[in-house]
This record gives sequence, structure tokens and C-alpha cells, in this order.
Amino acid sequence: MITYQDFEKMDLRVGTILSAVPFEKARKPAYILEIDFGELGIKKSSAQITKLYNTFDLVGKQIIAVVNFPPKQVANIFSECLVLGVVGSEGEVVLIQPERKVDDGMKIG
Repeated sequence: MITYQDFEKMDLRVGTILSAVPFEKARKPAYILEIDFGELGIKKSSAQITKLYNTFDLVGKQIIAVVNFPPKQVANIFSECLVLGVVGSEGEVVLIQPERKVDDGMKIG
């Protein structure tokens, strides 16, 4: 179990995907996403979401991500945030999204 104070340490924010390209150097199929988090800026993420999403449909989509993990090197890029999704029984990931358009960078609480 975690405490509420543990949960408060996570910085969960809404961002809009600006670009999505196949991540050729990743070990598992993935995309490199550039995500606009408003005043927090643009962050990159490696996301294994290729089973249900193509690069064209991702651009403009709002997502929720953890933005205060330290950058993690994945092959030749640094992933600066963790995009959140629901992992299905076959390993497919369904992105978690706000149910309506909100400002980029808004905090989840």
C-alpha cells in the first residue's frame, strides 16, 4: 500500500501529441512521441502503443503522462515522461485520455 503523500509525489499532466514516428531502434515495437505539456514544454516519450494506434491518428490526441520521472535512455533517445494506458490481456495498450479537451499541462489530481 502507498500513502496519499506517496501519490502526491507523482506529477500527472495532460499533454497533446505533436508528432509520432516509428522507433526503429527500440527492442519492442514503439513510437517516439513529442508531447506538448503547455508551460512545462515539449517532452519526448517512447511508447509501446503500436498495436492499436498508428502515427497519423496519434497526432493531436490528448494523453495523460507522468512528467516527473527522471529521463530514461531507451536505445538512442531519452524518454522524458511516461504515457499512461490500460494494458489488455494481449499486451495492447489503450491510452488514458481526458473525456473532453482541456489545456495542455493541466494537473491530474
